[in-house]
Amino acid sequence: MFAVIYIESMSELNRSLGLYDVISLVIGTIVGADIYIAASFGAGLLGPFAVVAWIIAGVMAIFIALCFAECSSLVPQVGGPYAYAKRAFGDFTGFLAGWSLLIAEWSSIAVFPLAFVAYLEFFIPHMSSLLQIIIKFLFVLFLTAINFFGVRQAGKVNDVLTILKIAPILILTIAGIAYFIIKPSLLVANFTPLAPLGFNGLGSAIVLIFWAYVGFELVTVPSDEIINSERTIPLAIGIGMGVIALFYVVTNFVIVGLVPWMELSVSTAPLALAGYALIGAIGAGFLTVGALLSISGSDEAGILSAARIPYAMAADGLLPRVLAKVHPKYKTPYIALFVQSAVTLIAAIFGTISQLIILSVFTLLFCYLLTCISVFPLRKKYKTGGFKLPWIFPVLGVVVAVYIMSQCAIYQIIIGSGLILLGIPVYVLFAPRTEIKTVRRDLMLGEDYVSQTIERDEIFLAKFIKQVWELIIRTRKRFS
Repeated sequence: MFAVIYIESMSELNRSLGLYDVISLVIGTIVGADIYIAASFGAGLLGPFAVVAWIIAGVMAIFIALCFAECSSLVPQVGGPYAYAKRAFGDFTGFLAGWSLLIAEWSSIAVFPLAFVAYLEFFIPHMSSLLQIIIKFLFVLFLTAINFFGVRQAGKVNDVLTILKIAPILILTIAGIAYFIIKPSLLVANFTPLAPLGFNGLGSAIVLIFWAYVGFELVTVPSDEIINSERTIPLAIGIGMGVIALFYVVTNFVIVGLVPWMELSVSTAPLALAGYALIGAIGAGFLTVGALLSISGSDEAGILSAARIPYAMAADGLLPRVLAKVHPKYKTPYIALFVQSAVTLIAAIFGTISQLIILSVFTLLFCYLLTCISVFPLRKKYKTGGFKLPWIFPVLGVVVAVYIMSQCAIYQIIIGSGLILLGIPVYVLFAPRTEIKTVRRDLMLGEDYVSQTIERDEIFLAKFIKQVWELIIRTRKRFS
């Protein structure tokens, strides 16, 4: 019954996004408010060597993004990571992937109204609390309305915002490189010594910098609205991530070259600081406008994709069915969209940027881990179609996800784990009754429960545990 509803609901969405739209969506989702604040993240931990950390974090992000690309080519369905884990390990693991992604993305979306207000204070200083709330409300309302009236309109708006928000940074980068050619002594002075603080802070810096690369998972979510998604999504992710990594490294090279790392480490607006160093107050104002456009573009792209997560889960019967409703005229999941906007607006009013980012990081990494592991069972299940990466890429994706999770602070791990576990009673409430009854019967019997559960691979985490164990054995054999 649930599968039929799921397929019928998918067919209601319009396929209208092309390759350029999806590449723009990748760049638009990732390059946002983070680039306007993340340049200072590594400076206080590594000094100028932070530029190298941007390269390392970019390579790590590409490993995981390629796993998403392969999964999307094998399972080109709306729902992204939720659909991959569900097909690989069953309903429960799929639910956990979708639930953790939902927490992470809604937390991230809530950051942008806060960041918008923070940058707007450059032009309107000392805003009252009431005015800040009104601006946040209007910001969320405007971007929600764009997505309500259709994915094509949202995609075209994102195309324009992507160009507008990247232009100021490109101008800064080109002008900075030209300035270095004229005055190379400044570049040499700011990069000497290269690692004044040593390398002990490398792990912490990579965690912070990696936050600037996340977002590629969202482009795999609205796949039923993408033309020729099996080819378009992997190609768009590959091109988009390559462009972003190069863009970030060059931009941060210029910023560190213009601003001494000690000043950069205490700045909350590093690009505005670099703009001021280059051409004074005009440069700072110019980069602030770029930040406002960037924040708007990122939130618009995030709203477009993230609303499809509860839509897909509700269509499978794992969340209230009302979230799977599609507007009869605009063909958008409007109930999921409105619920999402209400939750994120409340979070933006009562939360802080640091709290919301902390909430997002760990849960997102958990979702990444499940997706990377899902590559192997999906390959076995879908032997034809899609494309296959060399086996080392998904293994590296798993290693990267585990490493970054291990670098999170203990309170991040506790809070994130608690919120993920909160999904278990939600699953029990909405999961198919037959699965719950089967587990309850096994508990009452109490005979060989563990072995029976492992053999029946569709019950809760059984298939996931089995596939992880097979992955460990296979990896050990390859290296032995």
